[in-house]
Amino acid sequence: MAKGDLPVLVGVGQSLSQWDGTAGPAGAPSPLSLMVDASKAALADTGAAGIAEAIDTLAVVRIFEDSVRGAPHPHGHNTNLPGTLARDIGAAPAHLIYETVGGQSPQALVNEMAAKVFEGEIECALISGSEANRASKGARRHGVEINWADGADAEYEDRGTGPMMLSREEIKHGIVAPAYFYALFENAIAAREGRSRSEHRKAMAQLFQPFTAVAAKNPYSQFPVEHSVEFLSTPSKANYEYADPFLKWFIAQDAVNQGAAAIVMSSSKADELGIAEDKRVYLHGAGEGSDDFISVRPRLDGSFAMEAAISRALDQSGKTAADMAHFDLYSCFPCAVFSSTQALGVDWKTDKRPLTLTGGLPFFGGPGNNYSLHGIAEMVAKLRGDAGTFGLVLANGGWMTKEAVGVYSTAKPAEFTPVARYARPAEEIELCTESCVAKLETFTVTHGKEGPNKGIIFARLPDGRRALANASPAALAVLREDASPVGRSVKITVDGETGTFDFT
Repeated sequence: MAKGDLPVLVGVGQSLSQWDGTAGPAGAPSPLSLMVDASKAALADTGAAGIAEAIDTLAVVRIFEDSVRGAPHPHGHNTNLPGTLARDIGAAPAHLIYETVGGQSPQALVNEMAAKVFEGEIECALISGSEANRASKGARRHGVEINWADGADAEYEDRGTGPMMLSREEIKHGIVAPAYFYALFENAIAAREGRSRSEHRKAMAQLFQPFTAVAAKNPYSQFPVEHSVEFLSTPSKANYEYADPFLKWFIAQDAVNQGAAAIVMSSSKADELGIAEDKRVYLHGAGEGSDDFISVRPRLDGSFAMEAAISRALDQSGKTAADMAHFDLYSCFPCAVFSSTQALGVDWKTDKRPLTLTGGLPFFGGPGNNYSLHGIAEMVAKLRGDAGTFGLVLANGGWMTKEAVGVYSTAKPAEFTPVARYARPAEEIELCTESCVAKLETFTVTHGKEGPNKGIIFARLPDGRRALANASPAALAVLREDASPVGRSVKITVDGETGTFDFT
């Protein structure tokens, strides 16, 4: 293994199952089976023999059941996904990795494996991941027994679940689901743009309608249906309210059975194995960024971490956003795309370049931490068919907390630079924990089966501090009005660790 060898992606694969338990146990997928299918597809995609035997590093993206401490494994626990995957594809890698939590991890792993190739530490890496939540939910709903229990003796590096991404104050005020965090971003963006709830829902629908058209034509989409702007923006039984301003189809859908895989190796190894030049896609730039708890971030209508990761990846590649012919931007919620296009300087209303290659997490499917491995697989296929052009993949983890970006092309780079990482410098907003009067900064209303059930706000004091609070019944009614309440004065009364507010 020589230091300084150019890393290259040489094979990608995807898998899909629509199994949901309605027809009994036959054909039920598991996370492992979906990874095996995708990995075998990636091996075949290289067009060369001997690839499985050449794999010296195998990394698996963490599945849902292993992403929350103490979460149950209702169908049995595969205690060694990297080892069982290696076993089932006929590989014997020296290094096995079970990645940490976050949707940034597929691109982060590509960045990491490419850097290790360049440093001469490894020659060939397989990255794979999957989710089988559709199968799990369907089996439990229909009383079908499926068994995912498995294991292997091979040692592996377990990178764990990582640090907490939500604070005690956030939990105490009910900010406990991804949609609640992202709704706070979304309403901050709506306020910045001067939009009411209905106006912003229309803007979100206009952003996402082209995503549905891409998903409808993608053979690996879990939900291949094109939707209209009217359907996406209008509350209905099929598109119910979840957390203002979000309706169901503005949210990543995790009831999927999807797997993906990619193979990264050194150019010299690709030469040795006889991999054709037209299979090769190079990483020209890689950037990563991270941010703090949402409640202490200075800004809520955009993403510092996205800006950092995107700028570093583009700088490394020597390109600009205008040079990108293709994008796959993480799209768990509209605000993630509004924030990334803002960071890129791309006007989503007028720019004709599609912002997704898959169809996006609400429509293609949101397979947990692994979505962006599908984006990478689609990018490789797209660039092979459009040789010499450039594409950018943005992978997002947490609540725009952890970002990883890759710039790709079939054109061979003159040189390679390992990933640039950047964390926000210490500039946290101080939280106010006593009763106060402040101006509403952003908000959401969460919904249950009986309708609206909790109002949550962030508010800013004249001294710059931020307060968190829940709505009184009277304030909740105001939050449900179509006009944005952002900027209005609120009185917050603190009792113990939580605040309750009314409008003044």
